[in-house]
Amino acid sequence: MPEGDTVWQAARRLHDALAGKVLTRSDLRVPRFATADLTGRTVLDVTPRGKHLLTRIEGGLTLHSHLRMDGSWRVYADGQRWNGGPAHQIRAVLGTTDRTAVGYRLPVLELMRTTDEDRAVGHLGPDLLGPDWDPDLALANLMKDPARTLGEALLDQRNLAGIGNVFKSELCFLLGVTPWLPVGDLPAERAAQLPGLARQLLEFNRERPIRSTTGRRGQDLFVYGRAPRPCLRCRTPVRLADQGDGSRERPTYWCPTCQPGPFPTRSPRVLPRTAR
Repeated sequence: MPEGDTVWQAARRLHDALAGKVLTRSDLRVPRFATADLTGRTVLDVTPRGKHLLTRIEGGLTLHSHLRMDGSWRVYADGQRWNGGPAHQIRAVLGTTDRTAVGYRLPVLELMRTTDEDRAVGHLGPDLLGPDWDPDLALANLMKDPARTLGEALLDQRNLAGIGNVFKSELCFLLGVTPWLPVGDLPAERAAQLPGLARQLLEFNRERPIRSTTGRRGQDLFVYGRAPRPCLRCRTPVRLADQGDGSRERPTYWCPTCQPGPFPTRSPRVLPRTAR
C-alpha cells in the first residue's frame, strides 16, 4: 500500500533513472493529455510530496501523479520485459536511451506548469519526509478539531503528509491509544511524542524493501494485517474494524488490551477462516 515511505522510494527510482536525461519516448495515456509530447525535453528531477510524485521537466512542466491504493511506477532497462500489469493498465511511459519508466494504474496523472504545482499539492500539511517538515505545525493541525478521531485525523493529508492506513494503525498502537480516540483526549505527553514518532517510522522505512515497525524479521508489523492473530506484546487477539466518515471506510487494526479507549460502535469485522 503506497504511503510516504514507498512514494519516496518510487521518486528515488524515477529520479535515478530519468533525471538529467533527455526523453526519447513520451506517452501519456489519459484523454486530456494524450496528445502531449515531451520527447526532446530533459527531466530535471523527481520529487515526492507526501503521497504525490512531481516529475519536473525542462520547459517549466511538471508531470503530477498519485498512486493511491494500487498505482505504481516501474523502471525497466532497455530491452527488459515490462511486467507491471496488462497493457491496458498503463497510464504513462517516459523513456530515455537506456531506461523506461512505466506508470501502471495511476488514478491521478496530469501535466501542468511547474509554477502551478501548488494547485496539486499546496493543500498538504508538513511532509514527514520533506524539507518542509514542521512537527509543531503538524501537531497544531491535528488538534484543530479535537472531536475528530485520531485515526481519521492522521489520514487527513492536510494535517501532515505521508501517513496511510498502515502507519495510522501502527502509530496508534505505539502511542497506546485506539484510532477512535478523539484527538483532544490524547494525553499531553503522547501528543508531544506523536510528530517525532511518525517521522521516525517513515524515515526508518524509506530505505527498506519490506516495511517494518517492530524491527523483528518475519513479524514486521505490530497490528496491521494481524487480526485475529495474537498481539506481539500481550497475546490478545488483534481486532479489525472499518473506520471512516461514512464516505470512505478504511480497515483498521488494534489491540484492545494494549490500546485502551473507545472502540468502534459497529461490530468488528469477522474474517473468513482462510484469513485466520
